[in-house]
Amino acid sequence: MRLFHQRGRGLALLATLAVAVPLLSGATVVTAAPVAPGLPAIVPQPVSESAVTGAGFTLAARTPVDVLSTDPAALGVAGYLAGLLAPATGYALPVVSSTQPRSGAVVLDPTGPSSLGAEGYTLSSGSGGVTVTAHGAEGLFRGVQTLRQLLPAAVESGTVMPGPWTVAPVRIADSPRYSYRGVMLDVARRFYPVAEVKRYIDESAAYKINTLHLHLTDDQGWRIAVGALPNLTAVGASTQSGFTGGTSWYYSAAEYQDLVAYAKSRYMTVVPEIDGPGHSSAALASAADLNCDDRARAPYSGFDVGISLYCLGDPQHVGNVSTFLNTVISAVAALTPGPYLHIGGDETPQATAAEYAAYVSAATTAVTAQGKRVMGWHQLGQGTLPANSLLQYWGDASDQSTVGTAQESAGIRQARSGVAQGAAFVMSPGDHAYLDMKYDAGTPYGLSWEGYVPVRKAYDWDPATTVAATDGSSPVVPADRIAGVEAALWADRAYAGSTSLPTSTGQFPEPSVYADHMSFPRLPAIAEIGWSPRSTHDWTDFSRRLATQGPRWTAAGIGFYAAPDITWPAGGTPGSLNGVHTVTTGSQALDDPASSTATLTQLDTWALHGGSNQQWTFAQQTDGSYTLTNGASHLCLDVNGGSTSAGATVIQYTCAATPNQRWRATALPGGGYTLASVRSGLLLTTASTADGALVTQQPDTNSALQHWTVN
Repeated sequence: MRLFHQRGRGLALLATLAVAVPLLSGATVVTAAPVAPGLPAIVPQPVSESAVTGAGFTLAARTPVDVLSTDPAALGVAGYLAGLLAPATGYALPVVSSTQPRSGAVVLDPTGPSSLGAEGYTLSSGSGGVTVTAHGAEGLFRGVQTLRQLLPAAVESGTVMPGPWTVAPVRIADSPRYSYRGVMLDVARRFYPVAEVKRYIDESAAYKINTLHLHLTDDQGWRIAVGALPNLTAVGASTQSGFTGGTSWYYSAAEYQDLVAYAKSRYMTVVPEIDGPGHSSAALASAADLNCDDRARAPYSGFDVGISLYCLGDPQHVGNVSTFLNTVISAVAALTPGPYLHIGGDETPQATAAEYAAYVSAATTAVTAQGKRVMGWHQLGQGTLPANSLLQYWGDASDQSTVGTAQESAGIRQARSGVAQGAAFVMSPGDHAYLDMKYDAGTPYGLSWEGYVPVRKAYDWDPATTVAATDGSSPVVPADRIAGVEAALWADRAYAGSTSLPTSTGQFPEPSVYADHMSFPRLPAIAEIGWSPRSTHDWTDFSRRLATQGPRWTAAGIGFYAAPDITWPAGGTPGSLNGVHTVTTGSQALDDPASSTATLTQLDTWALHGGSNQQWTFAQQTDGSYTLTNGASHLCLDVNGGSTSAGATVIQYTCAATPNQRWRATALPGGGYTLASVRSGLLLTTASTADGALVTQQPDTNSALQHWTVN
C-alpha cells in the first residue's frame, strides 16, 4: 500500500470514422465520432457505434456460433461465448467451423485485416445474424465482450431465465487507446483462493482489461511457492493482515500456472510482483541471512507500512540478497510466460541511496537474466534502469502541483529520471485509480489517505496529463511513453470498520465481497479510460451507460456498491445493502443488549438510538445473501445451533459465514425488507414493539414485526 505519499493501432478500416496516430506499441490516439443518443449503452465506449435499421437478431436454441477458421484459438473464443450464454439461455449453441459465413448465425471471423491490430474488431448485427471480425482470436474475444452487452442484462445470470435473447441492431468499429490495461490484486495482505482470483479475472475481462498484476509478496505474506526456498511458504505464508496460523495461504507452482493459464484463456497477461527492498517482512521471517543480524524475524500480521528492509549495508548481505532474488525471480519467471516481472521498489524511507541502488541493481539483473522486462513502482526511477523498463506511477494531485517549480516532489523527480532512462509508464494515480480508497465516509472497507474517490473521480482523469502540471501543461512523461493504465486494489484494510484496527476476524468478509464492493462500479470507469478514445470522455454520458451495467452485475451476482452519483435502474442494485446500517421495525432497532461482547447472547429490539450496538455491517456473500456484523461486539447475526425450527432464538456468534449466519434480503412492495435465514428459510422476527423484545426466526406471516427498514 502506498501510504507514505499521503501528503508527502491505428485502424485503416475506420478511415472514414476516425484518425489514429500510433503511440507506444499498439496504443493509439483516436478522434471518434460523437456518440448518438439512443444507441445501446456499452462500457467501455467503442470508437464508433451506429444504429442499424430494422430488428435485432434473436438467438434460438440451435443458433450456430460459426467460426470462419480452423484456428484453435478462434474456436476457443467461440466455445467461451457458447459457454457464457448457456446458463441464462438454456441453449447449447453449437460451435462450427466453415469457410463462408452462415445466415442466422453468430459469425466469428478472425481473418480481418491487419489494420485492426491485435485487439481491434468490428461488429455488425441485424435481423439476419451477428458478425464479429478481427485480426486474430484476441480481437474476437474483445468483440465478444461488446456482444454480451448487446443482449438483455439477464444473459449474465447463472440460471435459466426467460428470453427472448435479442442482440440489438448496431454497427461497431473499435480498438483500444492503450495497449496495457490492468488490474492489481493485493493477494499478499489478504489471500485470495484460486477460485476467487479466477472470478475477478472474469469480471475484469468483461471490460476489456488485458493485464492481471498479482502483488504476491509483502510484509504480511509470501504467496508463491519457490521450491528451493520452502520456508517462504512454510513461514512467510502463515500470516495475512489480521490473521495468523495459515498453512495453505499461497499458490503452489501448479496453482499459479493454473491461474496464468486461466488468465491467458481470457486474453489477460499475468504480471507477478516480488516486492522489495521494503515490504519484505515475510521474506525476512523466512530467510535469516536477509537480515543484518542473520536472525529471522517473526512473521508479521499487522497493518503498518515502511517497517522492513533487506540488509543491503555490506557486501556480504548484498550478495545474500542478490542470491535470494536470483533464486526467486528465476523460479517465478519460469512459471510466467508474460513479458513483465514487477520488482516493487516503493516505500523505503529508511534505505540509504547506496542501499536502494544495490537493490535495484540486484533485482533488475535477476529480471533481465531471465529475459523479462523490468516493471516497478515509479520510485525505481532513482536507480539505474535497464533499457525498456516499465514504471508504474501512483502519484497524485499534490505531485502535479509541484511540476515545473523549484520544489518538485520526489515522485516527479523520479518520474523525470525514469523518462531520461527511456522507461515507459503505466498510470495508476492514487487519488483516482486506487480501488481501496473509500467512496465516501460510509464505505465500510478501505482507507482515505488520498481522500474519498467516488465514481466520478475514478473516471475524471487522463493518463496523458497524470504526470503534468495541474492544468495539464508541461507533461513530464511524453505521450508516446504511456503504455496504459492500471487500477490497484490493495488490501490493507479489507474489513468492515476499517477506520480503526480490527478486533475480530469476523470483520473480514470473503475477499470476493471486498473486491466486488470496491471495484464495481469504479473498475469499469478506469477500464474505459484505458480503452476508449479521449474524445468520448464525458461524465454525463458515461454515468448513463454505467447505470445500465447494474442489472448485469445483479444477474451475475456481483455485489457492487450502488454509488449515489449514478442513477441506477430500479431493481438493479443488490449491492446497495453493503455497508453499515441500522435495522428497524417501526421505531425499534435490532439491538445487541447492553453492547454485550459475549457469544450466544440472544438479540432483541430496542428504541432506536443509533449506538454501535444497533449498527450492523452488511456484507454480501457470493450467493447474494448477507452476513450482518454488530458494531459493538463484532459478532454475527446467527440462528442458535443452526436450527431450522420455528421459534429458534437469534443470537450473536463468532463470524464464520455459515448458512445460519447468512440472511436473504427480499424487498417488500411497500418498502423495507424481510430477512430470511439461508439455513432455515424462516424470517427474522421480533416478539413485540416493547423495548427488550426478543428476536427469533418464524414462518412468514406478513407481520409488521417481520418487516425491516435498513437505513
